[in-house]
Amino acid sequence: MADPRILITGTGGPSGISILKDLEGENYELFSGDIDPYATGLYLVDEEHRMLLPRGDDPAFSDRILAICSELDIDLLIPTVDTELLPIARRLDEFRRAGTDAVVASVETLETCLDKWELDRRCRDQVRVPATVLVDESFDPGAIDLPVIVKPRSGSGSRGIRLLESIEDLKGLERDATLLVQELLPGPEYSLDVFATREGEVLAVVPRERLKVDSGIAITGRTSHDEELQQFGADVARLIGLNTVANVQAKGAVEGVPALLEVNPRFPGTMPLTIAAGVDMPRLAVEEALGQGVPAGPIPFNDVAMVRYFSEHVFDFAEIESMVEQSGAGS
Repeated sequence: MADPRILITGTGGPSGISILKDLEGENYELFSGDIDPYATGLYLVDEEHRMLLPRGDDPAFSDRILAICSELDIDLLIPTVDTELLPIARRLDEFRRAGTDAVVASVETLETCLDKWELDRRCRDQVRVPATVLVDESFDPGAIDLPVIVKPRSGSGSRGIRLLESIEDLKGLERDATLLVQELLPGPEYSLDVFATREGEVLAVVPRERLKVDSGIAITGRTSHDEELQQFGADVARLIGLNTVANVQAKGAVEGVPALLEVNPRFPGTMPLTIAAGVDMPRLAVEEALGQGVPAGPIPFNDVAMVRYFSEHVFDFAEIESMVEQSGAGS
């Protein structure tokens, strides 16, 4: 039998690259896709396995990725970019009829997680969440205890998040329901990598402490056995109906318990640390999707630390020229 064909998207980012590297050398035929002809991950596979894609928020994205999967007989699609998730999930039945499965959460789970206000409403009575107010027409700056965090209702990677310390700053916020004002949490920040089966059984929760962060990406971290955090991650996963991999972000509240910041319903960029700790979530997701089964949980892991550094991949510049020409960026 031919090796299963797997297309990984967003391979200019740490998540896509980590999955490519994790599955490399196994009995899979790997394809790499990104919107950027200079994306690092494109050049981790040979030329016949690289492709340029539309942006996930392009109306043509889902049609194009479906056509690519059909033309190339892709067995499994692994999207790693937030904007790609819903377009693929909404057409998952069509992908499957074309012979391509996908590692993607359900539409309901994605709609909850990608809207932090909806996530707050789903979880607030079940787990600790920071006090959160939607900045809409009813927003009252005088009722807010300062200082606070202001963040976009949607988005990831710490983009658009800022600290406000005056009521004048609060009064200047646009009241268009695109922003949230949130309690400032004083404790350490944690990332909890969670793997749940397609039936929703949580098999692993691996807490990671983010020791140093740059542009929203952890560059130094450690895994840590913490029963409270592991239970917290499992509870959040069940509340959102998780049936794949996700990253639950939490921060210590005043009373010392973890409080929910957000859920990234996809593979996180720091997945190599979780893999090194003994829980290979990309491989588990792939094996389950291909019908190879998964072990019984809870899956154990080790306490390890990680630092990130640059690594070079050297090749002929003509390969980059070819991708640039395909994108039209060189004209």
